[in-house]
Amino acid sequence: MYRYYDVRHVAGESTNVDIDNGVVESATTSLFDRAVVRVLGPSGWGVVSVDNYRERELERFIGEALALAGLTGEAVELAEAPHRVLPVPAPSDDPRQYGLEEKTRLLADVEEAAKGSGVRNTRAVYTERHETIRFASSEGVEYAYDLGRSGYSILAVAEQNGVVQMGYERRHAVNGFPLRTGTACGQKARETAIALLEAKAAKGGRMRVVLDPELAGVFAHEAVGHASEGDLIHEGNSVLAGRIGERIGGPGLTIVDDPSLPEFGFDPVDAEGVATQRTELVRDGVINAYMHTRETLASVGNGLAGHARGMPGEVPLVRMSNTFIENGDSSYDECLAECGTGILLIGSRGGQVDPGRGMFQFNAEFGYLVEDGALGGMVRDVSLSGEILGTLHEIALIGDDRHMHQGYCGKGGQAVAVGDGAPHILLSNAVVGGSGHD
Repeated sequence: MYRYYDVRHVAGESTNVDIDNGVVESATTSLFDRAVVRVLGPSGWGVVSVDNYRERELERFIGEALALAGLTGEAVELAEAPHRVLPVPAPSDDPRQYGLEEKTRLLADVEEAAKGSGVRNTRAVYTERHETIRFASSEGVEYAYDLGRSGYSILAVAEQNGVVQMGYERRHAVNGFPLRTGTACGQKARETAIALLEAKAAKGGRMRVVLDPELAGVFAHEAVGHASEGDLIHEGNSVLAGRIGERIGGPGLTIVDDPSLPEFGFDPVDAEGVATQRTELVRDGVINAYMHTRETLASVGNGLAGHARGMPGEVPLVRMSNTFIENGDSSYDECLAECGTGILLIGSRGGQVDPGRGMFQFNAEFGYLVEDGALGGMVRDVSLSGEILGTLHEIALIGDDRHMHQGYCGKGGQAVAVGDGAPHILLSNAVVGGSGHD
């Protein structure tokens, strides 16, 4: 006999447009319909993924999942958690009122804006997804809601005298249509690529560093967010395990994950029917809480459920949503002035983090030298690396200009929409990587 079951059914449509060097490679709209049925048997989970789910077949799927649950030996308990569905913001500009031809034309305008002298390649991609999500469990929890996400990216590649550089911009929205105002991003991608051709390679070393909101947000997401996920804590694969109540940064440092915030990672309710709410991972420099599913909350404690997320037809995992460093009380100019001589790092080109060892390395899109508190020359091929806990202690100033960026986060073979952000922050002694020489 089962102890618990739930079913999460997601159906909808997705649109994708891809334009490469002026050629429309694809422009398609497709339908999807997937569900995942989870059953908790005497010990562990049994899971069945279903295409084209029909509610009348639920009992059969529960039986199949229960049979699979009998093959697992893991003891699983579920913590009690509040159930509530937040209102979904009404579309500010519903993408569905524009046809596929119109969306293709608008994306072509974005790509055209990225072209110009010195630019040899351009590529623009638009994605749109509308979902109707339904959930029901053996505890009597039921909900249904509609949610849409759309966005685009634009890449410009420039070349001069054998030097190749790129500019990249992206914009995404929940229940909105950012593509209508995308030509400015195309122009910015072109301008960045061209400017980087003249930029000097950065020189590495230890120095004072100002991080812009995008790179500081990536740091919050990758270095602190992943290390605060309850499954990694349970597995002993996080440098933050067992550190609740420990100071890891200065007063004023607060790092939050908030799925209830109407940013790109918004979820009105999590994939287990649990209420989403603000979770302060770090409060005033002290480790305060972890993110959890009901299962990891029962096994680990010290935090809140409401952080279960899963792609259609996939098992929910502990996932971030909107992760950010809260505003401090310093201005951008104060951060530069206090930096004195150092570097300002801007944007992100990816990187890697090992939450178990507590190490990270992120590549900035570009940077500017800081000389006597003022911006100097542009530099390229620059990165930030270090040890998570040590770097948090190096945060000397926190700006008052928090800004959120949008993207997708991968974990366990699943990608979900996320927002991350921060104000400008000053690191008093950080490790910068570069290929430049004296």
